[in-house]
Amino acid sequence: MSWNNGYGMGGQPSGTPWTGSADGAAGPRPLDQLPKYARETTPENPWPVNVLSRKWHDVIERWPTVWIEGQIVEINARRSTSVYITLRDNFEDVSISVNGFGAFAQMARGFKQGDRVVVHGKADLWVKQTRLSLRGDDIRKVGVGDLKEQIDELRRKLKGEGLFDESNKVPLPEFPKNIGLICAPQARAEGDVITNVMLRWPTVDFTVQHVHVQGPQCPPEVIDAIRRLDADPNVDVIIVARGGGSFEDLIGFSDEGVVRATAACVTPIVSAIGHEDDWTLIDLAADVRASTPTDAAKRVVPDVREQQQLIANAIGTMRMRIGAMVDNETRLVEGYANRPSLTRPQTMLDPYQRQIDDAVRTMRIGLTRIVDDEQLRVEKLEATLRALSPQSTLDRGYAVLQSADGHVVDDAATLKVGDEITVTLRRGAVVAQTTKIVEP
Repeated sequence: MSWNNGYGMGGQPSGTPWTGSADGAAGPRPLDQLPKYARETTPENPWPVNVLSRKWHDVIERWPTVWIEGQIVEINARRSTSVYITLRDNFEDVSISVNGFGAFAQMARGFKQGDRVVVHGKADLWVKQTRLSLRGDDIRKVGVGDLKEQIDELRRKLKGEGLFDESNKVPLPEFPKNIGLICAPQARAEGDVITNVMLRWPTVDFTVQHVHVQGPQCPPEVIDAIRRLDADPNVDVIIVARGGGSFEDLIGFSDEGVVRATAACVTPIVSAIGHEDDWTLIDLAADVRASTPTDAAKRVVPDVREQQQLIANAIGTMRMRIGAMVDNETRLVEGYANRPSLTRPQTMLDPYQRQIDDAVRTMRIGLTRIVDDEQLRVEKLEATLRALSPQSTLDRGYAVLQSADGHVVDDAATLKVGDEITVTLRRGAVVAQTTKIVEP
């Protein structure tokens, strides 16, 4: 193979390679001192990485162009002159990178994630990272992506069963003591959740379940982890966390079994899959959807500083209200104490004394009137009595004659000569005997 000092295919540098020796001696070696073929390399005389990468590049350059079919799971067409696409096989978990420039970039701008397309291009190797991709020159849409179509169909099916209804959602505990965390081992998502939770609420504990978060092992492991944490009585809330990724990387969290396990989970569960723009079916079944693992940490625990501030504000408000109540009661007591009824207690009796005086005066007037009326009546009765009394008759010179048995004698025929009689005069009485009776 021959090499030049210019640039190879795709603007990649292809200058004469130089390298140090295998025994560590410093200094470059020209290409003609290196083995010509791969079979001639030895531990003492190996190829440098750039030589192998360039040889592969030249081999791939001779490959023919090809039409391929797949589904767009990721597309970056932010620049008008270039586009980068991740194309996934319609049936297998296999993907390939496709890139293109100029006219191909303009054609690809009308496509979006989930579209099923056919792409024409040529294999290309980026020497700097020895990365194989397809350099596209034509792209055509052949229908809605099968994977996205399947997910949409599953979403409609599960929604019809009521798995996403708001009535199934349960509120998160206000002050959880133990958080169940489902994530990949040594994943950044785990650190984000634990770090942010501990910064906000340091007293909380974690029960962590490590699982695969992509690939065929993802769904069954996530389902098992959810069920384990849901059965743990110490776990107050569950977080399912994963960092960002392509559409195909997150596909495991749209698995029907994962969604059903999430919907059936009695313990409150929070989904924190990918970034804010990433959506999976587990987000619809979870009680709360967090945009990122960090956002999940902020949602499941309160901020201790905010709680302390709330407590301080509540104490301040309580003290202010108690102070106001005490001040009001103090003013009320002082008002009572300064009333004349307390400074001069006798004034409390003045109204009643006046009532008593008025009653006594009224009573005296009434009694005087009654006495006067009765006295007048007695005087009238006395006058009448005197007028009817025998004494008044005697006072005029008449006398009352009574027989010996005390009866008044008003008929002379009732007496006999010799009877004893009593004669009552105006003053005194005379006892006598009849000596003569004169008939009328």
